[in-house]
This record gives sequence, C-alpha cells and structure tokens, in this order.
Amino acid sequence: MTTTTTTTDADGRISMEMRTTGEHAIAEGYERPPRSLFNNRELSWLAFNQRVLEESRAKDVPLLERLKFHAIVHTNLDEFFMVRVAGLKKQVVGDVHELPADGATPSEVLAQIRERVHRMVTELDDAFLTELLPELAAAGIGLLGIDDLPAEEQDRLRDVFHRDVFPALTPLAIDPGHPFPHLRNRSVALVVLLSPSQSAEVTPAMAVVQVPRLVPRLVRVSHPGYRVAYVRVDDLIAEHISELFPGFHCRDASAFRVTRNFDLSIEEEEAEDLLETIEAEVRRRQKGAAVRLEVESGMPARAVEQLRDAMELGAQDVFYRRAPLSMEDLVGLGSGIDTRDIRDEPFSPVVLPSIRDADSMVEIIRSGDILLHHPYESFDPVVAFVSEAADDPNVIAIKQTLYRTSGNSPIVRALSRAAENGKEVTALVEIKARFDEENNIGWARALESSGVHVVYGLVGFKTHCKVALVVRREEDGTMRRYVHFGTGNYNPSTARLYTDLSFFTCREAYGEDASALFNLLTSCTAPPTWQRLTVAPLGMHERVLALIEREAENARQGRSATIRAKLNSLVDPDVIMALYRASQAGVRIDLCVRGICCLRPGVAGVSDNIRVVSVIDRFLEHSRIFAFEAGGAWEVYIGSADWMPRNFHRRVEVMLPIEDEALRRRLLDEILAASLDDNCKASELRSDGSYVRVTRGPDEPVRRSQAQSIERAKQAYLRQEALYREESPFVLRPKRTRPTAGAAKPSPVVPPGGPRVAPER
Repeated sequence: MTTTTTTTDADGRISMEMRTTGEHAIAEGYERPPRSLFNNRELSWLAFNQRVLEESRAKDVPLLERLKFHAIVHTNLDEFFMVRVAGLKKQVVGDVHELPADGATPSEVLAQIRERVHRMVTELDDAFLTELLPELAAAGIGLLGIDDLPAEEQDRLRDVFHRDVFPALTPLAIDPGHPFPHLRNRSVALVVLLSPSQSAEVTPAMAVVQVPRLVPRLVRVSHPGYRVAYVRVDDLIAEHISELFPGFHCRDASAFRVTRNFDLSIEEEEAEDLLETIEAEVRRRQKGAAVRLEVESGMPARAVEQLRDAMELGAQDVFYRRAPLSMEDLVGLGSGIDTRDIRDEPFSPVVLPSIRDADSMVEIIRSGDILLHHPYESFDPVVAFVSEAADDPNVIAIKQTLYRTSGNSPIVRALSRAAENGKEVTALVEIKARFDEENNIGWARALESSGVHVVYGLVGFKTHCKVALVVRREEDGTMRRYVHFGTGNYNPSTARLYTDLSFFTCREAYGEDASALFNLLTSCTAPPTWQRLTVAPLGMHERVLALIEREAENARQGRSATIRAKLNSLVDPDVIMALYRASQAGVRIDLCVRGICCLRPGVAGVSDNIRVVSVIDRFLEHSRIFAFEAGGAWEVYIGSADWMPRNFHRRVEVMLPIEDEALRRRLLDEILAASLDDNCKASELRSDGSYVRVTRGPDEPVRRSQAQSIERAKQAYLRQEALYREESPFVLRPKRTRPTAGAAKPSPVVPPGGPRVAPER
C-alpha cells in the first residue's frame, strides 16, 4: 500500500513524502533512496553506444551506412573521454565525496568504464577487420597496405609522398634537449624508434612525427581488383619514415593517438568579457591533460611506456588497436563511385502543398497552429519564417536563440539582413555550447557587425531553449507576435538527420510568454507568472514532478492514469523517484529514452508498471514529447529539455502545451505510439540495466517507426495534392517561389524506400 502527501513551500517548490510497505519499499524522505534503484549515468551511456555498435553490425543495414555507424561509435567514445572520463578523473584527484544516486564512487565508475570500453574496442576492431573490411573489398572498395599495390603504383606513391606529404612533416626527436612535444587532441602521430645505422644494437632513441591535419587521411590509389582503393597517409609516412632520419636505422614506426580533457572551465561571474574569456579557454583546452592513449597493437613495449610517462597515464588508460586509428576519417571510403547499392535510398523531406503554396509563413500561422515533424517534413518553413520576417516591411522586431547552427547558416544571414533593414534584432547566442564554441563565437561577431544586438544569456546558465519571435504590425495596425518553438537546433543540416518537432503559433498567450522569456535573457527580469510556458530554471522541475504526482493521485482515486514520454536522457533522481511512486500507485508509464536512462523498469514492487525502450535507426531520435492522461483530457507538451539535473537547474529551457486537439492526437497516436511500438529498431531496458532487442513475432506486422513516419509524410503530401486537384481539376497551380535565404530547394515528394537510420553525437 502506498500513500503520498504533496506540499508546496513559500517559494512554490513541491515536496513529496511517501510511505510504502513491501520488500522494495521506498522509504519516507527519499533524499537517499536505495542505490540499487538507479543505473549509473556513465555506464548507461556506454550501453547506448553499445546499441549503436550493434546497429553497425546489423545485416539489414547497407554497408556504407554500417561504416558510418561504426565511425559514430568512435566519435562518441572520443567525446565521452574528453568530457565524462576527464571529469571523473578530476573528481578522483579532487577527492570529491558527493556521489550520484547509484552511489558509485568516481574510482569505481572509472574502473568499470575502462573494463567495458576495452571490451567495446575489441568488438569494434573485430567488426571492422572481419566484417566491414572484407565486405567493402567484395563491393570493390579497398583499404590497402603499401605492399598490396603493384610495383608501378608503389613508385607513383613515392612521388606523391615527396610532393604532397614530405614537405609538411616535422620529425621531432625526444632527448634531454628536446622534450616530448605537445600533440593536439585526437591527432594521429607516429612514434619512431631509432638507432645509429652503424650500431643497430644500442638502445634506440625515440622520435615523434605528427600526421599533418590538413593532409587528407586517405590517398587514392589504383588497383586492378577494386573499383576504388585507398591507402592511409600514416601508412605512407611509415613506409618512408627513414627519409626523415638520415644516418639512423628506423627500428619501428607505430601510430598512436591521444585524447585530452576538452571541457571548458570558466568562472563567468569573474569574466569581464565572456566572449574573450571563452575564446582563450577554447585555445587552452587543446593543451588539456591526456585522458586516453590509443596505440597500434604491435607497438614495442618500450615505446608505449615512454608515451605513457610523457602523458602521465596509467596502464589502464592505454587502448591497443588492431584497426586503423581515427575511424571517422575513413567514412569517405567509396566516394567518387556509384554506391547506391550499398547506401540508404535517397530521402527528401516533404513540404506540404498548404505551406508550399501559401503567400507567406505568417499567413499560414494566422490560420492555425502548425506542427512539423522533422526530417520527414522539411525544415525549410522554419528558415522561410525568419527569412521572410527579415524582408517584411511590417515586421518590427525579431528575437531568436541560437544554440547550434550550420556553417553558412541561412538563418544567421537572415538575422543580419533584418538588422541591416532597420529592424530590431536580438540574438541570444550560446557561446558555451560544447564543441561548437568556436563556431558560435564566429556567428556572434558576424551578427554584431551587422547591427544585431547579441547577448549571451544568464550568468551561470546555458540557454538551451529554441525560440524565434517575430513582432509584426498587421494590416489593421495592430501588433501581433508570431512564435516558433523547436525541440532541436536552428540547423538546416542536422534537421535532415535528427528527428525533431517545430511548432508555430500566433496565440497571444504564447507570444506574451515568448516576449517575457527574451526579457529574462536580456535583462534578467522574469514575469510573476507564465501563461503557457514552463521555463527552467524557474519551476520546470517542480512542474514535471507535479504532473507526475497528479497522475499518481488519479490512479489512487481509481481513475485511468497514464504517462508517455519521449526524450534523449532520463537522469534526474527526483523525477525517477516520482515515476517509481506513480508506478506503485498504478500509473501505466511508457518511456522512449534514446540514450542515458538511470531509471530501472520492471523492479518488483517499485517499477512494475514502467516500460522503457530505445530506438536506434537511420535518423537520430532527438524530439522531446511528454504526455499525461489527466483523467481522460490528455495534456501533451513538447520542449527542449531532457529530464536531467542540468536541464532543470543549470540551463534555460522551455516546455509548452499543445492546445490544438488535432496536433495533440498526432503527437499521441502517431509519433509517440510509433516509437513505443517499434518492433524493428527498438531495444527494451531490463531491470538490471541491460538492453534486449525487441523481436517481432512470426505473425506480427512490421512496425518500424521511422519508416512509418516517412510513409505518413508522403501520404499527407499526396492527400493535399489530391484535394487541390479535386478543387480545381482543370487548373494547374504554379509553385510559388519564395526566398529562403539560401535554404536548400524543397523536394515535395518523399521517394519510397526503407529507412535505415543512424545516430550521431
């Protein structure tokens, strides 16, 4: 039996007290819940990366897409070590005593990470050498060694080396007069063991040769057995390494690669100029402490030991590799030839005729709320929304957040053009967006030079919400606000790779809240209440807990109670405990969590009513949807925030309700339902923290959520076209051309074809 009491303090914070009987009772006062009820955050992330690895080995995925997945696993591991492992090492050195909900110490987690990653690297190398490489060869794509080439091709390569590679090389001796050089993060280099050629028995000296970053990693070669073939430039350098050290005998040349702590460390309150401070920190982190050393498996032990000593790493931080280092550089294999038979079928996002043929985006938004599901529905309307506003003489002001955007961004160009056209333009550029700091600093300076008012948000918080506000004087003289809210970034490139949601509205309450949000970001002043938006860090955590508790109370009162959610990560211990209590009260909880999930479903007496699935497919699942049955009157929200402490307390995030009934049903019955019912690309989380692939029964229909979304978008387009023809059977409707500030030309038809879909970072 379970009883729960909810109270609200003077600051509006909700607290809950619970009493439960039974073997797995959650004790009253849940600040210290049993550690067995939580998965470790870092190990859960590794489980996600393992699922990506499994997709790289799936035989129903085209060969070059599997190679892409394989590279994604390596890139993910790089970023994991650069940030998470580096952070754990700092905690060990700093003797940090604050533990996560699962109770594991930093030293314990590091030990488990190393053990799991060593296993993962072994599996990755096996997959590349015994599966991908032979299948690439069978498809006529060769990654060859120098000795595999005909003699005349080896002669040609020698000329290539002297002409294109040798001038860029710098041999660096290691001796008392030449200390070990600082090598850039994730760069490939060769360690060379040398001895005087007259006396090959003496202890060899050591030197390092860094592979130049601006020299292509793959060198194309000719071989009669392949349609296209390459050798790695590091193999070419090793082949001619003696030419860099005349008078010495080169005993060995082996490749290695170092990963460094790449996280920023800044004190915002003490920074006089945040932009300059972050610029300096970005430059500094290339010199961050080493956290991982990858070496070729045949590297002599003495060379490994010297590298370890130079980088101050332990034996457990060394990863021996049998496959090539820096796998992401090899994704270009197959370029230059027809590879349609070993790639995903081409896919073009839909632009619905109702949007395509409208005179403007504001005209469409005035007719009712709009929900777009990317990448199945094109991102072009989002670009058009900002671009049209920049040129519309009736638009007075544009305000927009920019967290990550693309190179040569059409949205940034539109904002600059708007400012040059005399409009009031404000851009919140998040220059602390991890790994995009340099890009965002560049955008900030470019926008400022165009007259855009650029701000960097609140001190101590990242601005992660995605909001664009257009203020327009209507034809009748009234002022109206048009707003776009997104679950993803204002990036047309990743909008073709990530599943996300765009919501457009001109409802007054949403517009007023959007204005209040930008006032908060520019002047640190928050309204006493929000009409529609729930904003972090100003109450989102409490709101989510209250919504979960309301479902629990409905269940206790005998009413139907359900929670369905789709998000990237679930980490926050308070939310997890609230979900456990709701499960015990009888709430049915279905979660689609792509990546980290610290909740344990299926624990007897605690989470029996919770199911968690993760979908890994052609597109990166990135949208956030939260649905609560609310006694039969479903409430559905979208937002920018995952259920993590950082999103609730250290970021500016937005969650908003979808009020239009048709759009609510679409989110519930199409998007959420498809993800939760996927029986082709989903894995289910078990109570021990492991995942098992969802398998389809012999008579069960195929339910592949991303394939369903592609087909659904195609059918929606065809239905609208049919209606147009029915209304005007003898009239051809010319397609309207509308400037989209450099956006890719939309293709209205989605070609049929199966989706095989892959995540990125």
